[in-house]
Amino acid sequence: MLDFIFPNYIVPDLLLLLFPFIVIGARLFCTAQSKLPWRIANVGFIAIFVLLNFIPLANGAGKFFISNWKVDDFGILMREVLIISAILGMWLSKDYFDHSGEKEQMHQIAEFIGAIAFATFGGFAVVSACDLLTFFLGLEIATIPMYALTAWNKKDQLGSEAATKYILMGSVATAFELFGFSYLYGFAGSLHFSEIQAAVSSGTSPLLWVAVLFLFCGIGFKLTLFPFHTWAPDVYEGAPTPVTAVISVTSKATAIAFLVVLVYGPFAPIQEQIAPLIALLAGTTLFVGNLGALKQSRLRRFMAYSSIAQAGYIMVALLGPASIAKTAIIYYLFIYAVSNYLAFFVFGIIGHYREETFASLRGLSKQNLGLAIALAVSMFSLAGIPPLAGFFGKFHLFFSSASTGHYAIVTFAVLNNVLALFYYIQLIKSAWVDEPEGTLSPLRLTKRQRNVVILLTIAIIALGILPFLSNNVFSGFSL
Repeated sequence: MLDFIFPNYIVPDLLLLLFPFIVIGARLFCTAQSKLPWRIANVGFIAIFVLLNFIPLANGAGKFFISNWKVDDFGILMREVLIISAILGMWLSKDYFDHSGEKEQMHQIAEFIGAIAFATFGGFAVVSACDLLTFFLGLEIATIPMYALTAWNKKDQLGSEAATKYILMGSVATAFELFGFSYLYGFAGSLHFSEIQAAVSSGTSPLLWVAVLFLFCGIGFKLTLFPFHTWAPDVYEGAPTPVTAVISVTSKATAIAFLVVLVYGPFAPIQEQIAPLIALLAGTTLFVGNLGALKQSRLRRFMAYSSIAQAGYIMVALLGPASIAKTAIIYYLFIYAVSNYLAFFVFGIIGHYREETFASLRGLSKQNLGLAIALAVSMFSLAGIPPLAGFFGKFHLFFSSASTGHYAIVTFAVLNNVLALFYYIQLIKSAWVDEPEGTLSPLRLTKRQRNVVILLTIAIIALGILPFLSNNVFSGFSL
């Protein structure tokens, strides 16, 4: 029925825009202990994901709404990644609002879900933008709620400190982006991507190269690229665990979408010229991330450096042609989201009753075999071990770069993946081999936690062995 008013391909975007107001509004008509906002959030996010899957892919052709809002194959699939992240982040956070264990209980679940929804809509705006203004606003809408989410536990000193660092670094990154956009506008004389691309095709100038430099510096912060990654370990450690998970997936997916739109849109004519910059950022980022993870003993700081390295692997794909790179990135983001959230579900369960450190994992296989298996599957997938989905995801990333002859960076990335395998195995060793020191607190799983852990574990295995299960992803090889 909505199709008579709005085209069906724009309905999910409009629903997500209204969604935070509905959830927060529902909070006004119920008690603080009511489950109504949570139930509305569940139905709303899942309904949006279902609607996205009913939008047919158009083999590269985009549809426009009010001229400046584009819905194409890449945008639809990126929307699905972002919605999956929102759903899993919401499920992960529920037990932090219900009970706290040894952690401080979180409050205002409706506002929390609303902030996640706003950040998700920002990602939608980034992949839909056809001009610099919408592009910039989308990126900031996706980022600003993350500042508030990081400091959600107002009495947590670490969270407040992490949020302060996040805001300060984010403000500097925003300034770089605005400088880049201003130089790009000065070069092209237009805000629209099509006109900017035409200007770039006609010739380059110092204004354009300054714009490229500033924009890569600005987005380097959001994507945790070296040397703009220094905020990540402190923010990952200080934020509540559900927020850390959302930042690691939603923020990264939005940032990589930003780069994909730029590299294969306005900057498409100079892709070969900026390839050395992309390769340099990718190589240094994955190397620094892997080295940093080697010496970590706290789980969330470990995941921060793992996330930095994963950003480097994803950047490698940007050296390939659009048709291969977009598909590889989308597929890997699905896998990364599922694998990362599975790890954070396990860490979150442990964090309710123990410190989130490697030592707390000791003896996990004897205490709770299911959690130990889930953790091993998650880590092996992130490490890229066959036949799990992570192996095929990294294969597609490397194949994208190799298809244009960038064999040096692919070789370097593969060698670094061997280094990454070492620290992922160290974590698995803690859970499966090491004996606990003293008596550890017992672990109790809710029915929801158990079901989600099982679901995500199966999904990682299924995405590797039966990749055709996701028709939308694999029918998009010509994105």
